[in-house]
Amino acid sequence: MIEFFPSRTVAMSIGAFPIHWYGLLYAVAFLVGVPIAQFLAKKAGLLLTVKQWNATANGVILGVILGGRVGYMLLYELHSLLQNPLSLFAVWQGGMSSHGGFIGVAIALLYVARVHKIPLLPLIDVLTVPIALGLMLGRIGNMINQELYGSITTLPWAVSIPNVEGLRHPTAVYSAIKDLFLAGICLLGIYKRVFKFPGVITGYFLITYSVLRFSIEFIRVPTHAVTWCGFFTCTRGQLFSVPLCIVGCILLYIGFKRAQVLRPV
Repeated sequence: MIEFFPSRTVAMSIGAFPIHWYGLLYAVAFLVGVPIAQFLAKKAGLLLTVKQWNATANGVILGVILGGRVGYMLLYELHSLLQNPLSLFAVWQGGMSSHGGFIGVAIALLYVARVHKIPLLPLIDVLTVPIALGLMLGRIGNMINQELYGSITTLPWAVSIPNVEGLRHPTAVYSAIKDLFLAGICLLGIYKRVFKFPGVITGYFLITYSVLRFSIEFIRVPTHAVTWCGFFTCTRGQLFSVPLCIVGCILLYIGFKRAQVLRPV
């Protein structure tokens, strides 16, 4: 028997098997992301074989799932992982890290690009759009589950969270808008070829994501203890955004250096 919307976090259940919104949205992200990436690759002049696309898609899927889960346990729940290593596999309890997903996808793409002879930076540039859309769908999952909410506010678009006092910033909505904005910027860069050097689009993506994520964290209620950084406290989301921003700056620097070298005198 199929039951639709048996609870807020479950989209449907088939017998005793529940299909959570997160799983459903991840599946949508992958199904939509592949044709978008293939279309944008043609616009960017990146022509891959079917075998190369299959390897890329499988790498991204594994990178997101494994990187997101392992990253969450290492970055946010290390104490629980050390006490009970099997908790790593308790995915039904929730817990995915976008920063861990970034690391997982990066490792997977490095491997796929090397083994299948794919130019790495053009590939990553093309994938920024479906990755941003996938992040947006993840935040829609947060909205549905009414989690990762913000601090108390009197703004007219404040939301009420069950069993939580006061009206709150809908930070999941802010984050979804952030990711949609990122997808639009990267799409423009690829489609109009605004950024002509490989890696520059990815650099802008990482910097913009990090800065906006860092900013939203100021009004989001921390789910884990804050960290003392020497001069101020910051959330773990803010702390883990810094390395992403640094990588983005390095990619921009490389791109601009190439532009200077190739600039006609």
